[in-house]
Order: sequence, then C-alpha cells, then structure tokens
Amino acid sequence: MNQSRPLPNELRANAIARTRHVFVRDLEVQASVGVHAHEKLQPQRLVMSVDLTVHEGAQQLDDRLENVVCYEQVVRKIQAICKAGHVNLIETLAENIAAACLQDRRVLAVRIRIEKPDIMPECASVGVEIERLQPLSG
Repeated sequence: MNQSRPLPNELRANAIARTRHVFVRDLEVQASVGVHAHEKLQPQRLVMSVDLTVHEGAQQLDDRLENVVCYEQVVRKIQAICKAGHVNLIETLAENIAAACLQDRRVLAVRIRIEKPDIMPECASVGVEIERLQPLSG
C-alpha cells in the first residue's frame, strides 16, 4: 500500500555522515480521528509509515539495544499517541508523532505518512505525509 517517495540523499543511511535509516512500514492502528460526526463515533483504521534519519555517533553498538534508536519503541510511541484521545486532523496526529520521535536527540529527521484506507471508497487511501527536522541547538 505504501508508495512513499524515496528519502532525499541527505536523509538516507550514509557512511560519511554517520547516519542510519530506521523505519516502520505500514503499521496499522486504530485511532479516533476526523472532523465529521461519524468519525467521532468509533476509531478508524490508519496505516502509518515512519522514516527516521538517525545519527550514529562515535559510540560502538556493542550489540546493545540502548545504543540504537529502537523501532519497537517507535511503534509503541505511535500506538500510545493513537490511544490518547480524539484529534480532528491527521495532520495533528502526524505532528504529535513527529514530535515524539524527535525527543530522541539522535533522530535528525523524521518523515511520517498517515493513510486513511477506508474513508473514501473510490480511493485506495487518502492521507498526509510530513517531514520534520531536529531543531538546531545552540
């Protein structure tokens, strides 16, 4: 289902820049989202994909989970945000997910794609895709 465009070169895994690409593809969740009355009655199915550009740093992996950005933790954050309550816009939901991902300072950029596959029968899906960057510190 996901036909997300490829990441630009500066956001892909890159040996020189010491970045890796962590991703979640086509995560299905139930969320209460929408502006119409019928959308507020029950959660609806959303399909999400997340791309993270992660700074590797100089630290060795040492085969330890705490030394990487864990995709399982990303999935759990998304699920928690989706269960937190109703939002009117999937754009708001995307912004909330992006902000949660960027709380980890190793995440340099995040791209969130949210699709509503069941909302318009004449379409495979409708949705939104956003990209956000880690704010410059200084």
